[in-house]
Amino acid sequence: MTFPADFIWGAATAAYQIEGAATDDGRKPSVWDIFCRRPGAIWNSDTGDVACNHYHRFAEDVRLMRELGLRAYRFSISWPRVIPDGTGAVNAAGLDFYSRLIDELLAAGIQPFITLYHWDLPQALYERGGWLNRESTDWFAEYTAVVAQRLTDRVRHWMTFNEIQVFLNHGMLTGEHAPGDQLTMKDVLLAGHNVLRAHGCAVQAIRATGADVQVGFAPVGNPAMPESNSSTDVAAARKRMYDNATDHVFNCTWWLDPIFRGEYPDQSVQAYGDAVPEIEPGDMELIAQPLDFLGLNIYFGERVRAGSNGSAELLTPPVGDAYSPMGFWVVPESLYWGPRLIHERYPVPIYITENGIGLREWVQRDGQVHDPHRIDYLHRYISELRRAMADGVDVRGYFHWSLLDNFEWAYGYRERFGLIYVDYETQQRIPKDSARWYQRLIETNGGSLDD
Repeated sequence: MTFPADFIWGAATAAYQIEGAATDDGRKPSVWDIFCRRPGAIWNSDTGDVACNHYHRFAEDVRLMRELGLRAYRFSISWPRVIPDGTGAVNAAGLDFYSRLIDELLAAGIQPFITLYHWDLPQALYERGGWLNRESTDWFAEYTAVVAQRLTDRVRHWMTFNEIQVFLNHGMLTGEHAPGDQLTMKDVLLAGHNVLRAHGCAVQAIRATGADVQVGFAPVGNPAMPESNSSTDVAAARKRMYDNATDHVFNCTWWLDPIFRGEYPDQSVQAYGDAVPEIEPGDMELIAQPLDFLGLNIYFGERVRAGSNGSAELLTPPVGDAYSPMGFWVVPESLYWGPRLIHERYPVPIYITENGIGLREWVQRDGQVHDPHRIDYLHRYISELRRAMADGVDVRGYFHWSLLDNFEWAYGYRERFGLIYVDYETQQRIPKDSARWYQRLIETNGGSLDD
């Protein structure tokens, strides 16, 4: 069985993780530039100062994308590269870079998918309160308008935010990501409310260009998987996925219900209690802008079964089960149950905007990078995605994370997610075995899964 003829096969990256050129052509620091200087914050004291030097080598990288047969490339815009102080003066050189990248992609027959925010808040705005400041909505709207007015003539697919749950939970609650804060849940949810408002303003700004565009956003998918296909276990998985705990923000409905239903879910409001932010008149209407699609980033999930009282009972992974070096549980069916249960509640088209595995690899004696574990991972996960589509889930595309090995946030350069190996000293690019496997998958439109 192949995928639909118009199915989008792509790969994804993020600006801070690959671009480098941290101080070139007028760019100023983001919160990640500052956080990386904090002793002990990043493995091996790594930074994104150079990363993959994509800023200077983008033409080579697009050539590699074309050789892979990619139909689309998802990348993010660096806010401090375009508007170095977050608001005010626009940096023409920074905006020109993205314009040149897009032209290069289109010339190669590759569709650009833009993400406006992949965690690199301008440091100047953080010093003004960041997402805790209600004015942050206006800052993001201004930035979005600048980018959209320049690029919507050539870019049809837009995403506002990537993984709201991660940059709020890890960046503001636990402090393991930039900016490294450890705030109360009340403050984190206030920041989240402002981010949702910013999302709504960004959708308005993109549509205000009058261009023929598709707009969405890309949260963590956070799948729950039933132990069996029994109706009670499936109901338990559904409950686990739609409800949320009180000590973190890794849930789906707190972020998706306001956007698609215009309200925070009752269960979550009760769970968070006094931490729930004050909602001002017009907030929910602003947040609930109509969207064309939903991106889902899915790497793993949780397995549950129905408890004796009807609750969702979380199961412990079997001893010795498969984990990635980063500690991600390898559970291919997460790419079935995640899209299926999300689509039940929010029946809009879905793109898998991130999926992949971080491994610890090196160039072997033959000069190549052999990554059979990644190939096996992708074969299993994408087969489960195909099963979800066969069961009626409207999935329009799949983006592998990542195109290139890159700076993996607090893990630095320890893990490698790329289809293409990067020697960070020489900047040599070496397509891995998985790149050739993915190329064949694209050529056959998924038919090679049956080989």
